Amino acid sequence: MSDYIEINKNAWNKKTEIHIKSEFYDNEAFLKGKSSLKNIELDLLGDIRGKSILHLQCHFGQDSISLSRMGAIVTGIDLSDKAIETAKLLAQQTNVDTKFICCDIFDLPNYLDKQFDIVFTSYGVIGWLPDLDKWAAIVSKYIKPSGRFVFVEFHPFIWMFDYDFKTIAYNYFNSGEIVEANEGSYADRDAEIEYSTVNWNHSTSEVLNSLIKNNIEIKSFNEYDYSPYNCFNHTIKIDTDKYQIDSFGNKVPITFSVEGIKK
Repeated sequence: MSDYIEINKNAWNKKTEIHIKSEFYDNEAFLKGKSSLKNIELDLLGDIRGKSILHLQCHFGQDSISLSRMGAIVTGIDLSDKAIETAKLLAQQTNVDTKFICCDIFDLPNYLDKQFDIVFTSYGVIGWLPDLDKWAAIVSKYIKPSGRFVFVEFHPFIWMFDYDFKTIAYNYFNSGEIVEANEGSYADRDAEIEYSTVNWNHSTSEVLNSLIKNNIEIKSFNEYDYSPYNCFNHTIKIDTDKYQIDSFGNKVPITFSVEGIKK
């Protein structure tokens, strides 16, 4: 586990080079003004004009820049130096003042010392972290008193299954690190890249209790029977930006959202 940061950083550096060119992220449309944000987070965020936002685990910055385009004052952070280099270039190309910091989320206090109106993070983020109490402490540290935490994530139910959703292959609860060798990427399954990853599964109770213990009052918790992204195997499209696992249909949760207030 001591090497998980470097292992995952290498994985995301390799994936960034694929993702920026992928149809999945459609960077050409993004540069022309298309927002990368989805309805779940947009509904939670509401009017963010003039609000300061810290975007944790921002990948190569599309969502951070989309928040800036909505009138927010945004700082994005990510582990991958390739992703942050790309994010800074995109900020220049889109003529926004989004700031970006490259560091591990737990190392952020060595790089940033201010609080924000909103801390935001979304989709495929907490699985890269071994300790949600430490994560929630970082979230809480950077929210102003009475400020908001807006969080959208893939549901832990989904991470129990194998990649074809035929068998339960992983523990719902955090039973330790999951080390895997991978090829391709969710954004381009045929990409000729190989890399290792280290992940952890986190139950819903672990997520919510970590936030509660760190002075974040839960204002809403919602579960959704779809993913806004076509990032899983064997999906069917049921509407614009709505995908379900074919064999599961609308019977299971695929994503969830949390809105919290800093007490």
